[in-house]
Amino acid sequence: MKRVKTGIKGFDELVQGGLPEGASILVTGSPGTGKSIFGLQFLFNGATKFHEKGLYVSFEQLKKDIVNQASQFGWDMMKLEREKKIEILCIPITKVTQDTVIMIKNKIKKEKIKRVVIDSLTTLTVNAPIYSMTKDLTIKDVVNDNTVFSPPIVGDFLVKHFIYSFIEGLQEFETVTTILISENSTEPGYMSRDTVSEFACDGVILINFESLGGDYSRSLIVRKMRQTKNDEDVHPVEISEHGIVVHQLK
Repeated sequence: MKRVKTGIKGFDELVQGGLPEGASILVTGSPGTGKSIFGLQFLFNGATKFHEKGLYVSFEQLKKDIVNQASQFGWDMMKLEREKKIEILCIPITKVTQDTVIMIKNKIKKEKIKRVVIDSLTTLTVNAPIYSMTKDLTIKDVVNDNTVFSPPIVGDFLVKHFIYSFIEGLQEFETVTTILISENSTEPGYMSRDTVSEFACDGVILINFESLGGDYSRSLIVRKMRQTKNDEDVHPVEISEHGIVVHQLK
């Protein structure tokens, strides 16, 4: 199997040398854990070290904020954009429709993108019900003999239907590796806010933040990685001046 190296110090060793090419990887955790930094570093290293074009799709931030965040680690995203090695695409959540996935897929094909970051599924989850169209649903999808028809039940289905379809659409590319960012779930037993993306994705990386004192307050664990014998230990994580560093257990 071809492996896609993230170039993140200490991480690739946890997944047999890199992510499986073409995989969809969920990076989940609470706010401020470094999920977006992980995604930016994945794209920056891809463009500068491994000659792979990247696409960063944000439904949350303005482009200038993403560029400024990257510059804190010495990553000149504007330079890479001018060189057509990376593109930052910011889509206001109010502009997202059923055609958004089609637009992203067309861009991936046209520009021969190899690495994609979606930031974030959580934003899509909050707004997903308004995107689903009745032509995509059947009565049996939302109603059966035991169903008590209520808007919250239907709304929950529409959220999961939209998120699953979104991920499935990006998985059609066998040579495009995708990082999908999400906040972790408030419901026990789930790892993502939408409660479905951890099942749809090929891999799950969980980053936690705990204020316990000592040198490291963040930790990372690879919870799932299809076609890979992944390290199952919890590893300390440092956000250094050069980006994320995953430390080995001593």
